[in-house]
Amino acid sequence: MTSVSLRPPVPSDYEAIASWIPDAGSCLRWAGPRVPFPFSAPELPQLLAVEDSESHCLSDGGSLPLGFGQLWLRDGADIRLMRIIVSPAARGRGFGRELCRQLISRAVDVIGAPAVTLMVYRDNRVALGLYQSLGFSPVDSRSTETALFMRMASENRR
Repeated sequence: MTSVSLRPPVPSDYEAIASWIPDAGSCLRWAGPRVPFPFSAPELPQLLAVEDSESHCLSDGGSLPLGFGQLWLRDGADIRLMRIIVSPAARGRGFGRELCRQLISRAVDVIGAPAVTLMVYRDNRVALGLYQSLGFSPVDSRSTETALFMRMASENRR
C-alpha cells in the first residue's frame, strides 16, 4: 500500500466527499439525520460540524482524499469514531483499515482516550468485519435493532 497519512480537510476535499454520496439513503447511513440530502460541497464542513470533534482526510499526498473520518470526544473520556467513508475508487485496497487505524492511533496516543467507540449498521457486513478485526466488540446494552454500538479499550487495539 502507498504511504498514507491523516491531514485536515481542505475545501476541495469536500467536493470529492460529496461526490461519494450518491443518494439520500447513503447520506443518512453515513452522516446521520442531521445532514440533509441533497447538499452542496461548500455546506459540508458546517453540516458535519460537531462540538468537540475533529475531521480528518486520509491522503497519499495527491490532490484528492482517499477517505474521511471524524473523532468525537464523547461519553466522558471515550472518543467516538464516526462518519467513516472511503473513496469508491479506493475501496477494497485496505484504505478503510488504514484510515481507522490512524484515527484510533490519534484518539489513543495523541488525545489519550481510554477507549474508542462507534456505531455501525448491523447489515453493513464489510464495516462490521473491519471493526471486529481491529478489536472492537459489541456492547449490547447500547445497541439498537438496526445498529451495533461497539467499543475498543485502548489496550485491546490491533
